[in-house]
Amino acid sequence: MKRKILKSCFFDRSSVIVAKDLLGKYLVRDGVAYKIIETEAYEGLEDKASHASRGQTLRNTPMFGPPGTIYVYFTYGIHWMLNIVCGKEGYPSAILIRGVEGCIGPARLTKKLEINKRFNSKVLGRKMGLWIEERIIATSNEARILKTPRIGVEYAGVWAKKLYRFILQ
Repeated sequence: MKRKILKSCFFDRSSVIVAKDLLGKYLVRDGVAYKIIETEAYEGLEDKASHASRGQTLRNTPMFGPPGTIYVYFTYGIHWMLNIVCGKEGYPSAILIRGVEGCIGPARLTKKLEINKRFNSKVLGRKMGLWIEERIIATSNEARILKTPRIGVEYAGVWAKKLYRFILQ
C-alpha cells in the first residue's frame, strides 16, 4: 500500500474544499491510522460559527497560522477539539475533525487519541506524532458524501445553515 503524508500545500485551500477532501484520508496518531469519516469547515472572519468571527484572540491565534497547523481548544470545560488550519497564513480558517471509523464525535476522538493542548499551535507531522495521510489512489467519493449544516452553532444565524459538515457514507 502506498502512503503519502499530506503536506501544508494540501491545506493551503478553502476549508470547505479541504473538509470534503479529507474524507477517506487517514488521521495517524503515533503510527496508528484512523479513516476520517466526518469533518466540519470554519471559513474566515465572516463565518459567525468560527472562533475567529470576533477577530484574533489568545485562544484562536493558531487559526491565523500557516496551513497544516494544529488548533486544539477546550470546550465546555471538559473536552478537547482537534482542528487543522487551512488557507493562507493570516486568514483564519480551520477544519474540525468530527469523526473517524470506529469513533464518532470530536470529543471522543481526542480522548481516544490522547490529543490535548500540547498539540496546539504545532504543525502536523511525524515529529509531533500526529499527521494525515492518503493511503490509496482516490476515486470520486462524490456520491458517498453527505453534506449537512454544522452541529451546535445555531447562534451563528445564516452561517449555521451552511452545508459545511461532511460525512463519508
